[in-house]
Amino acid sequence: MVVRLCVLVSGSGTILEALVAKDVEIALVGADRPCRGLDVARTAGIEALLVDRADYGGFTADFDRDRYSVDLAKELSSRGVDLVAMAGFGTIITRSFHDAFLGRVLNTHPSLLPDFKGWHAVAQALASGVTETGCTVHVATEKLDDGPILAQRRVAVLREDDESSLHERIKAVERELYPAVVTRVMAALDEGRDVLSVASEMEDV
Repeated sequence: MVVRLCVLVSGSGTILEALVAKDVEIALVGADRPCRGLDVARTAGIEALLVDRADYGGFTADFDRDRYSVDLAKELSSRGVDLVAMAGFGTIITRSFHDAFLGRVLNTHPSLLPDFKGWHAVAQALASGVTETGCTVHVATEKLDDGPILAQRRVAVLREDDESSLHERIKAVERELYPAVVTRVMAALDEGRDVLSVASEMEDV
């Protein structure tokens, strides 16, 4: 099968740029708000899809997360998407979306999960006093920063680090690891294998 990958973005699209630079075959880029990531997609000749949160209540208490998740899944399914890779996607999506792409939603997170979940993982790592942190690529579930781990890479915390400097070093590792994992997952699906089979292959990357 030809695996159709959708990358979900919300911001500057630097992880998307890393995927493009590594020649990952991307069928679609989706976003939850107007952002530079959509421009990155268009420049690369990739179909860009905006399913705007503003049409579902935006960033207010009235945001209809369930309806948004259902509609996003429908848009991706209608375009034949097989695999989803979140790349700085800022909307937490509900179970209906994950059910539509069961076990085929990937995420990258700037910590060594299960440590330091959530939006402030780098700051939490610094505040905790750990000597190393890193990044994790995992199969996403409806629980935030949860799900089976496919690969992790460690990054030392330096004495002089602040949140910005540490995050930049994590991003440098992430931009190498995420494309490698996504590429292996696409190959596994193409061969009829399970996504989780990739976890045992990642030590040599």
